[in-house]
Amino acid sequence: MRPAFHLAYHVRDLGAAREFYSGLLGATEGRSTDTWVDFDFFGHQLSLHLGAPFATTDTGRVGDHMVPMPHLGVVLPLGEWRALADRLTAAGVDFILPPSVRFEGEPGEQWTMFFRDPSGNPIEIKGLASEDGLFAR
Repeated sequence: MRPAFHLAYHVRDLGAAREFYSGLLGATEGRSTDTWVDFDFFGHQLSLHLGAPFATTDTGRVGDHMVPMPHLGVVLPLGEWRALADRLTAAGVDFILPPSVRFEGEPGEQWTMFFRDPSGNPIEIKGLASEDGLFAR
C-alpha cells in the first residue's frame, strides 16, 4: 500500500461539498453519515465534516502573489493538471490565482492554481512535468 494522506476539515453544507468535490473535482465519495463525508481526493482521504471552516489569511508569499494560509493542496502530473484546469475554467470557478506557471525554466518549475470550495476553504492544485521537480532545489 502506498501511503495516503488524511485530512479532515469543516464545510458548511455537505450537499454543496459533494457537488464541488465529486462533481467538479472528480473525487470519489466514500463512507458518509449525515454529518460528514469521505472522499478519495486524488488518492488521499479527505473527510469533510459539518462545521465552521477554519480561518485563513493571505500571508503566504509565492513569487509576487499572496496566497491563503493554511490551504489544502495536491500535486498532479501535468496532463491531469491541465485537464482539471480546463474543467474548472469552463465551469467558471473564481480563481484566487488562475492557472499559470511558476519558476519557469528553474528547478521546481510548476503549474499552479488556487481557488476556494463552496465553504471558502482554499485549495491549491499543482502540476509537474516530472515527479523529480517536486522537491527540486
